Amino acid sequence: MCQRHALLHTHDVVARDVYGEEALRVTPPPMVPYLNGDELDNVESSELQHVTRVRLVQFQKNTDEPMGITLKMTEDGRCIVARIMHGGMIHRQATLHVGDEIREINGQPVQHQSVGQLQRMLREARGSVTFKIVPSYRSAPPPCELFRIRPAPVLIFVRAQFDYNPLDDELIPCAQAGIAFQVGDILQIISKDDHHWWQARLDTVGGSAGLIPSPELQEWRIACQTVDKTKQEQGEPGAGCSAHADGCDGSTVNCSIFGRKKKQCRDKYLAKHNAIFDTLDVVTYEEVVKVPVGDPNFQRKTLVLLGAHGVGRRHIKNTLISKYPDKYAYPIPHTTRPAKPEEENGRSYYFVSHDEMMADIGANEYLEYGTHEDAMYGTKLDTIRRIHTEGKMAILDVEPQALKILRTAEFTPYVVFIAAPSLQNIADYDGSLERLAKESDMLRQLYGHFFDLTIVNNDISETIATLETAIERVHTTPQWVPVSWLY
Repeated sequence: MCQRHALLHTHDVVARDVYGEEALRVTPPPMVPYLNGDELDNVESSELQHVTRVRLVQFQKNTDEPMGITLKMTEDGRCIVARIMHGGMIHRQATLHVGDEIREINGQPVQHQSVGQLQRMLREARGSVTFKIVPSYRSAPPPCELFRIRPAPVLIFVRAQFDYNPLDDELIPCAQAGIAFQVGDILQIISKDDHHWWQARLDTVGGSAGLIPSPELQEWRIACQTVDKTKQEQGEPGAGCSAHADGCDGSTVNCSIFGRKKKQCRDKYLAKHNAIFDTLDVVTYEEVVKVPVGDPNFQRKTLVLLGAHGVGRRHIKNTLISKYPDKYAYPIPHTTRPAKPEEENGRSYYFVSHDEMMADIGANEYLEYGTHEDAMYGTKLDTIRRIHTEGKMAILDVEPQALKILRTAEFTPYVVFIAAPSLQNIADYDGSLERLAKESDMLRQLYGHFFDLTIVNNDISETIATLETAIERVHTTPQWVPVSWLY
């Protein structure tokens, strides 16, 4: 860069810093610290080192939109900006930074006030809002960095695998800053800077981001709840950490993983109940990617029907295969029972010896298997692959445990849960429908995060029609699928 260009570049950078929009909103740090009216010549250099630099930040708030910050109080009563919500009012104006200390809000001192009081003050504020702050003065990039071409940020999306309502969460720093979601909702992850609270927004809703629990926090929460339940079932005194001598209560904010006792509480759980943690299969979020219609690298190959025993899955499967024999097929099972005289090998069953089947089971070649009347039956993975090779979609009515094998890039399943019919206005003299409903609810609680679609089977013909429409939509609309299926 020549000297003339360098001079013009320097002029532009300085002019933007002095006269730019952000500079006009914020009173810059003084060149000389506030010295209570004393002249600089009368001040010792040692005193200058202990002078606190402050500045005023002012902006307009004329709507109910949250300011988009959360606060925390230090042990000595100072108010610190804990996080700034991406896309929020403060983030858009770039007037505050994480780590800034707030001294006053509209002229009112904030020291030793509670976070709840301050958040309420900010929510109710209207018109001109002024902060007196002590900046954190985080290092800014040099001017040359401002013009460096940076790669576009990688967008991260996840599918929620649990329901969440921030208003019911005692651990969240600010309930109003959280966002609620349900199993299956798609979330765009905006920031993972905070180890315990991520910032995200719902894919279907624009606007600023909100807080969601990180996977580690949610796993910790579930583990604590599981330990509490185990201790109660075993008749141990107390629940959670409250039985410990230090009075730790994992259900309260003060002794959450944000408190000073977090390590003590957490370590005691891990040390005493490690075996319980090892058995937990906690699900939180699954990273997904949106696949456009007609993507040559992706195709749904398997239709998985889940549901309680007797809910009608077999009838639905047989109806689809008989109606669309060129589109769907069912993998022929293998069995160790002797073939009947009229049976042809490979038509209704593949007949194999007990030793052969046991050897294949040992080699993990079966999706699932079981025993009936001293004979073994099972579905072999190669029979599913053969259907895919023929260009058809394999239909499986399997146990939900089989999803651990099927939910891969090889089988790319579309998982449909056939729910039990509602008990309203239906006579259930022998209680069979009630048992069906209970089993259905249990399956939904345990495996609901795997379901792509849920259909309540109040009428079998309507259920089949709904399923046909859904499968057609799968092939004609973009889909959110696990990242591992494509990369």
